[in-house]
Formats: sequence, C-alpha cells, structure tokens
Amino acid sequence: MDPSSQSDCCDSKKKTNIDFLLWGCLSVVSLFYLFHLFVSSTLSPLSFVTPFALSVFELINTMWWGILIGVLTVGLLAKVPREFVMAILGKSGTFDSIFRAVMGGVLLDLCSHGILLVGSKLYERGASAGQVIAFLVASPWNSFSLTFILITLIGLKWTLLFIVLSMLIAIVTGLIFDFLVRLKVLPHNPNQVDLPKDFKFFKEAKKGLKETSYSFKFFTELFKNGLLDSRMVIRWILFGVLLASLVRTLISSEHFSTYLGPSLMGLGFTLVIATILEVCSEGSTPLAADLLTRANAPGNSFAFLMTGVATDYTEIMVLKETTKSWKISLFLPLITVPQVLVIAWFLN
Repeated sequence: MDPSSQSDCCDSKKKTNIDFLLWGCLSVVSLFYLFHLFVSSTLSPLSFVTPFALSVFELINTMWWGILIGVLTVGLLAKVPREFVMAILGKSGTFDSIFRAVMGGVLLDLCSHGILLVGSKLYERGASAGQVIAFLVASPWNSFSLTFILITLIGLKWTLLFIVLSMLIAIVTGLIFDFLVRLKVLPHNPNQVDLPKDFKFFKEAKKGLKETSYSFKFFTELFKNGLLDSRMVIRWILFGVLLASLVRTLISSEHFSTYLGPSLMGLGFTLVIATILEVCSEGSTPLAADLLTRANAPGNSFAFLMTGVATDYTEIMVLKETTKSWKISLFLPLITVPQVLVIAWFLN
C-alpha cells in the first residue's frame, strides 16, 4: 500500500468539522426518496412535493451503481502507488499522455458521477490538469453500455461521429490545459512525481500483487477509504440531485421539445438547460437522442451531451475542491464550450 495514501486517510479521520452540505443534502434526498417509496402512492398528487420526490427517486436509482463503482475505484486507486498511475498515464504535457487519458475515459464504463470520483483521485495520484480534464471530458457518455444504447436510439453513423468529435474536443482541451500550466497561467499539480529511471512497471506490479493479502479486511478498508475520499464529490452530487429535481418539477418536457430546435435560439437554450439540469449520463443519452430524432437538431444533441460535462456545476465545484484552484475549474467551460458550440452549429 502506498504510504501517502495512508497519510491521506489519517488526515481525513482527524477532520472533525461537520460537513453541513453533505449531511444536509443527504438528509433531504433521503427524506424525499423515502417519501416517494412509502407515502406518495397513498396520497393524491400534490402540486410540487410528489413530482419532486419522484425525480429524486429516479435520479438516485439511476446513478447509485455509478457512484458505488466510483467509490470502489477510488479506494483501489488509493492502494496503488503513484508511480504506477504515472507510468500508465505517461509523461504529462505530451500528446501521448493526453491520448492515454482520453482512451481511459472512453473505455471506463462509468456514469458522469462515478467518473468524477475517479478523476479527482487521479489528480491526487499525480495526473496533470490536462490529463484529468481530458479524462473527464471524454468519459461521461462514452462508455460501452451507453454507446450501444445510443446506437439503438440515433443509429451507428451519428453515434460514431459523436464519439470521434468528443474525443477530439477532449484531446484539444487537455493539450491546452497542459500548455497553460507550462505558461504558469494555471497551477501545477503539486502531487506529481517523477518516475525512477530504473522503474519497471510489470516487475513492480507483479511484486506488489504477490505481496498483497486479499482478505476481508483488505476489501473492507478499500471500501471505507474510497467512501472517505469520495465525500467531497458525493456532497455535490447530492446537491445536484436536488437542483435537477427542482428544474424537472418546474419545467415541463413539452417546453423542452418546443424551444430546443436547430436554431441559434435552440442551441442557446440547450446550453442553458444542459448547464442547469444535473442529469446522469444514463438520463442525458435518451434526452440527447430526442433532440436529434424529434427536434431534428443533431448539433443540439451533441451540445447537450458535451456541455452537460463542460458546464456542469457539480464538476466545476469538484474540480475546484480537488485542485484547490478556481482557475482550473472555470477554464473548463471557457475552453470547451466554444469548441462544442462551433461543432454543434456545423452539425445543425
């Protein structure tokens, strides 16, 4: 086990301050979840409470598995020495390292909320800002399961085009971020380490796996450490659930299709709604498909998938907490949104 991960865990245990945002959001989410489960069916529909509780219920049921896998992945990464993470991602500031991060994001089958947990841990383990951003931008809906779902909804041609374009944006964005770090416009990751010249990845990995005891205690600590390290992200996810439920309750689905056509106004509304509406990747995929098939706006569909990542307030706040930098978090939409809008306009 990496000694630095032990110190991180110990530090988190020393913090005794109550996280009011985490426990407050968890309490409200739990209250409305249980309300829908046990109470709402026995009452006549209420003007606000019942649909709000239904939205909370649906969002939690949709994203729980992604959060759980994210927590487990974070716990596992905590046990992986930083040298291994850096060896897999490659030397920061190069095209190869950004491409590796993008492929990792595409291949990792996690929802947008689970991927946030992993991305924040990668930064802690030494990944550069560009690698983390490229990983996050490429990953939310580019998973195997959602790709097949998207193919059934909009066809193979549009799905492959969306994937290639999103990877292109992720690569360009990651390279720009690392370039800005070299210019000292953005802060350097203090967690980065240089690989020893005699470091042999497979030799060290084989040795580490052989020395690890896969006991019940090992998996218990893995989950516990993953949960402790994920609290920062989970609190913003829960806050996002409440805000998204509020928007879903106040804005009808009919208004979605009416105002989101293939025009500048429709593209603008798409950007605003994707920013406000905290939808897990499983929820964004059908909505994006509707924009293409029903509103006949492929650019809006692509923009909805991508700007939901680039302008997502949960992601921005998590980046700020992870990197301790408002600059990095605010540069995410500043760099990605113009690319998305230009591509979306041409697609329309």
